[in-house]
Amino acid sequence: MKKSQTRSLLALNGVLLLVLGFVAVMPEASASSNQPARARGDYTMVAGGLNFGNSSAVWIVDANNEELVVLRWNSGRRNFEGIGYRNIPQDARAQPGR
Repeated sequence: MKKSQTRSLLALNGVLLLVLGFVAVMPEASASSNQPARARGDYTMVAGGLNFGNSSAVWIVDANNEELVVLRWNSGRRNFEGIGYRNIPQDARAQPGR
């Protein structure tokens, strides 16, 4: 190998090493800077039938973020469809009849 090729490869490796070091020490980017970081979830899932149609659903509760999501299996498309979402603390604060 020629000396110029060796030097070029060493320079390229040095630049790549600097880029890797820069990326490793950068702070983690968030989706929105004005919202606090979302806590890691602690999930509980319960399956059951629905009162309409002949499909089943899965209720997923995230205890750390206090959220509930309901998913239904669409056998035609072979995927889950979201059919409900609730924010548990918001529901607890709501007053009936308002």
